[in-house]
Amino acid sequence: MDAENLEGDDHAMIDAPNGSIDPQGNGSEENGEEYPGEEGLIIDEYDSSYENDDFIKSLANLNMLPTGCCYDDRMKLHANADFGPTPHHPEDPRRIEEIMKIFKKAGLVFTGKDTELAEILQATPTKYMWRVPARPATQEEICSVHTTAHYDWAAGLPDYDTHTLRNLSHAMDQGRQSLYIGAMSFEAALLAAGGAIETCKNIVAGRVRNGFAVIRPPGHHAEFDQPMGFCFFNNVPIAAKVCQLEYPETCRKVLILDWDVHHGNGIQNMFYEDPNILYISLHVYDNGNFYPGRPDNEYIDDGGIDSVGNGLGKGRNVNIGWDNQGMGDGEYMAAFQKIVMPIAHEFNPDLVIISAGFDAANGDELGGCFVTPGCYAHMTHMLMSLAGGKVAVCLEGGYNLRAISQSALAVAKTLMGEPPPHMKIPRIDKGAAKVLAKVQAAQAPYWECMRPGVINVQDMGDGSSRLHDVIRNYQRQILSERFGLVPLFIQREALFKSFENQVIVTPGISEKKKVLIIIHDPPELVAMPDLIDNTVDPHNAFVSDGVMKYVEWAHKNDFGIIDANVPHYITHPEDMDPFIPRASEQTLSNQIKELMNYIWDNYVQLYDADDLFVMGIGNAYLGVRHLLTERQCKDRISGVVNFVTGNLRPFKSATDEDLSPWYKRNSLVYVAKDHACWSDPELEKKVYKRRFGGVRKSDQVGLNRMMQRHAGEVYEWIGERLSQSGNTTEDEKMI
Repeated sequence: MDAENLEGDDHAMIDAPNGSIDPQGNGSEENGEEYPGEEGLIIDEYDSSYENDDFIKSLANLNMLPTGCCYDDRMKLHANADFGPTPHHPEDPRRIEEIMKIFKKAGLVFTGKDTELAEILQATPTKYMWRVPARPATQEEICSVHTTAHYDWAAGLPDYDTHTLRNLSHAMDQGRQSLYIGAMSFEAALLAAGGAIETCKNIVAGRVRNGFAVIRPPGHHAEFDQPMGFCFFNNVPIAAKVCQLEYPETCRKVLILDWDVHHGNGIQNMFYEDPNILYISLHVYDNGNFYPGRPDNEYIDDGGIDSVGNGLGKGRNVNIGWDNQGMGDGEYMAAFQKIVMPIAHEFNPDLVIISAGFDAANGDELGGCFVTPGCYAHMTHMLMSLAGGKVAVCLEGGYNLRAISQSALAVAKTLMGEPPPHMKIPRIDKGAAKVLAKVQAAQAPYWECMRPGVINVQDMGDGSSRLHDVIRNYQRQILSERFGLVPLFIQREALFKSFENQVIVTPGISEKKKVLIIIHDPPELVAMPDLIDNTVDPHNAFVSDGVMKYVEWAHKNDFGIIDANVPHYITHPEDMDPFIPRASEQTLSNQIKELMNYIWDNYVQLYDADDLFVMGIGNAYLGVRHLLTERQCKDRISGVVNFVTGNLRPFKSATDEDLSPWYKRNSLVYVAKDHACWSDPELEKKVYKRRFGGVRKSDQVGLNRMMQRHAGEVYEWIGERLSQSGNTTEDEKMI
């Protein structure tokens, strides 16, 4: 059959502008033979007065656009080529027929007398679904996501004889591809893709409010270069891409929600680096053993929680992969409430496409799950709160005819405005709760809504303190007990908790011949929350303080020590917000500048030390830069050591031309190996210029790891500089 001859079927339907909703289908013909369909499934006649833009616009202004429905009997012509004693296959042509029958029985489509139609439409235009005709997708549309070679392979199938098709089906039904092929499979696949396209285009263009594409063969397993899992062409990605290309102003971001019980590997892989397509899949994963996983370690494992996207698409791929079959309403509703809807609202799509497989439905033996029609209705209703209600439902899997038709009916009724039924949500399986917690953790770097919940500070009472204040007080106690350090008085206009112990020094430091000033970020906090209720126990939380190692070494080698902690935020008594962002770099820079200049002016410049070293750690190393650029102090300083993970700043002065070369000769600047400066060869060259100091690329990531890794090098470097003035101790020589 020539794809160009696939035009309509014998269902007549309501017209809309630009021919996007076909006014009258008169049957398709192949070699002069008509393929009959089921009359009256949608609307048998139409009134020509409704064939214009004004009618559609008036309905849109009244918020009375109907729900669209796409169906074509010719998609049933894709049938199993094995004509043996058991020719049936789970992907049965009756799947779409049963759905349309139940739509008709439930009164979602018009089946009355033609003369009644105009009056009904005038009074209640949303009473019935409006027909969106399927048409063959073009090669250009197919190849927006598929390779030309894949299209050519499918286009060549009609040329095979029955025996060849049967052998090809047997061969492809083995392993991961799992596909049967018939003489009309290519034509049906074109119609399925075209039906998805037309459904989505009519929704984006505002000709229907939402829509249901009752199409087959399904699509979400088809890869860009090959068929797979009952699927020839990937219908939903094709429709999404066509809408983005044809409606760039109104359809830029698309959410694809896939609730088929199997992971949609094809959709994921097509958009894995695309920031404008958010793909969320709820599926059985079973550690990669459930189709399309790899039970014999042969297959590619796409459906894991840690598959979050790549490049610009990081965070745009969300896999909610259940550990086992048997999930039902409780697990799916929890997934929507905790993961799907928060991320979807934050993404704020222009169009929602549901890749609607109903094989997780109660009664589908292949899926082995227990999702009820009511749950499908609730999930649909939640998704209709997005994109101004522009939701397209495109059929995927589902192999129990009763389960798929009942579930599709619940979804269609919800699209048409019927409230979802009342349902009692069961308790969620503990294993499923852990899966959702893991998904939240995997997506937390990319979505604000996935970060820990809000705390009511007022409810905590007067006995609560911000942890950074508690930690600094603890550090003061440790430094006092181990090394005898005491707080240095810092005169400020307002004295808050964060500044009480901000600077801690060695008693009698003014008499020391060797002084080490360490200005650093707060210690790193690491906690492992409970996977079920997200609580954090003290025994599962850690403080990682790399500075303590350097303080211990300096004390042992008779240095006077100034330990200056720079908090990311200064606590105020009136603070009631549970989450306060880190200070901006400018705010932090001003705070550090004030602190370092105060310490230098009032204390350090008065000391009689022979060797003065300065160490900057994290963002706090900006204090070293301020000190050297705003105070004439470099001649007093024997060396500078910096550990940098954030912005790398040059050291230069408008009044001191020798500052940059001096800094190059007298500094060690360790830069984390994942720093952006190493990503570009040209940028890397600039980093080694003198104004950035004695830069060394660390082989570690994170301040604590860097400080641990390079401690011996730092001790040796400082020791060598001390030896020039004759102050090296025996301990320093050994180190």
